[in-house]
Amino acid sequence: MPLVLAVALSAWAAGAPALQREALPFAPTDADRFASKLSAIVKRSAATSHGREAAILRTVVTEPELNAYLKYRAQSQMPTGVVDPYIWVLGSGRLAGAATVDLDRVRTSRERGWLDPMQLLHGRLPVGATGVLQTANGVGRFELESARVSGIPVPRALLQELVTFYTRTEANPEGVSLDRPFALPAGIRRIDVETGRAVIVQ
Repeated sequence: MPLVLAVALSAWAAGAPALQREALPFAPTDADRFASKLSAIVKRSAATSHGREAAILRTVVTEPELNAYLKYRAQSQMPTGVVDPYIWVLGSGRLAGAATVDLDRVRTSRERGWLDPMQLLHGRLPVGATGVLQTANGVGRFELESARVSGIPVPRALLQELVTFYTRTEANPEGVSLDRPFALPAGIRRIDVETGRAVIVQ
């Protein structure tokens, strides 16, 4: 789940109109399929670490399965203040998404000067970005293309503050960095982002 959350938080977008593609329909059964595939990926990682399997395995995860999992299975794992996430899997490594974010929690988390752009952001608004996920040899990196709040472009630094605030944990108080490469979990070698689906290679 940490990988899914990191991608969701760093791939928010202003909404479907900007992407020129509607959200794909999904159902609870799609969430069940994603959960089953996720469990198999974790089990294979454990088996591989003990030398019991060596062949490359490819697991296909579809856009409806991912978003159904976020809605029906992952709500308790989403940070307070982030609701209704949706991730578009656009192909050629590109991802985008949509979520409503409580900006007041971020704005009031520390003292701010009058020139801080966060001073202008209040309430719950659609916040986001589009970008490219690049992965190879067990390492991934998300290259940001653009960021928006309610459809208005915002600087990268502002998006980074939001991502940091909502992904930080006791083990990782700095949260997820948009610039920093990250290790893919569960022995994943790479993730090929195609149109409407992602192929996870172990």
